[in-house]
Amino acid sequence: MPQLPGTDLTVSDLCLGGNVFGWTADAPTSFAILDRFLDAAQPQPAFVDTAESYGDGTSERILGDWMAARGARDRVVVATKASRGQKEHPLAAAEIRTAAERSLRNLQTDRIDLYYAHYGDETTPLEETLTAFDELVQAGKVRYVAASNYSPGRLTEARETADRLGVRGYTALQMHYNLMERAAFEGELRDVVRAQGIGTLPYFGLAKGFLTGKYRAGEQIDSPRAKGAAAYVGERGDRVLGALGEVAREHGVPVPAVALRWLADQPTVVAPIASGRSVEQLAELLPMRDLVLTDDQRRRLDEASTR
Repeated sequence: MPQLPGTDLTVSDLCLGGNVFGWTADAPTSFAILDRFLDAAQPQPAFVDTAESYGDGTSERILGDWMAARGARDRVVVATKASRGQKEHPLAAAEIRTAAERSLRNLQTDRIDLYYAHYGDETTPLEETLTAFDELVQAGKVRYVAASNYSPGRLTEARETADRLGVRGYTALQMHYNLMERAAFEGELRDVVRAQGIGTLPYFGLAKGFLTGKYRAGEQIDSPRAKGAAAYVGERGDRVLGALGEVAREHGVPVPAVALRWLADQPTVVAPIASGRSVEQLAELLPMRDLVLTDDQRRRLDEASTR
């Protein structure tokens, strides 16, 4: 079972992205997706990621309603984020406290397991931000804090500041990373993460849906993600999809499962984040949990995505 370094949080191999709840998946569909994910995650806790900004709180409220209806809170590791929205200083102490209380109400819970700074906030001193997060931890309202979309320099500064103040620092990083997006992470940022000994939780694990294999040149797909996925269509994208298809056929699993397994196997990665807008789409992701790639298969995927 994966465990977030430096914490006692044991999580599922896949983190379910809650960005679809109330967006491309209505409440009943979201409940069905969560039911299936909870069942598949056992005996691990189901790891679910959301944010106050997803649907202006709708995603959190759907997740909270579901946990209450199923009595499932203790079987779920809940991650949410203090987001930017229209805030002038999103990581100021008062904004963090307000955001956390709102998320706790939305989620119908007394604690958030992993609470992120959704984006950096250069207008607020890190001392203020980290102290506010630490106060939430000391109050028992948050178990661990994490960063999302932080640069290597900002992440380093955050660790140095937390150590200097003697407060709880970030225990994880959420970042954009997948087979089509490698350069931004596989360099200085990964070096910083390794040096700090923190785990990573990459979002857009399927490259905005491109790595499902549905999006190819000349094909029209009815999906809200089609525009984002279209950015990857081309020679390199075809090469990556070709390698994924080969490996998927060798294992008899869906293409998305292979893409997520490759990601989960990368250094520092604890669990990739991916979402599905239906139970059927979720079913294509779940085989990644038991999938074991060979060295040759990983090499082929690496070569296809780096050439």
